[in-house]
Amino acid sequence: MMMMEKPKVTLPATVDRIIRSPYPDEPEKAQITVEVAEELYKEIRIENSLTDANGEEVKLKPGAQVEVTVEANLNDTNPKT
Repeated sequence: MMMMEKPKVTLPATVDRIIRSPYPDEPEKAQITVEVAEELYKEIRIENSLTDANGEEVKLKPGAQVEVTVEANLNDTNPKT
């Protein structure tokens, strides 16, 4: 069976700031602004933890240029008319 690639879009974004948690058992967050999103919905926050090519954990820095990818299963989309 042939695997179909999922529909996706990748958007430019910037890490605005790093938010440290006041609680030691909660991870810090990276606040990311998606540049092409609507004004009220530009900011997202994620746990500031990524994995590099060697499998090591790394963290984002403020001002970092990143990409946000949205991906969906084909059966969860409709043709654009």
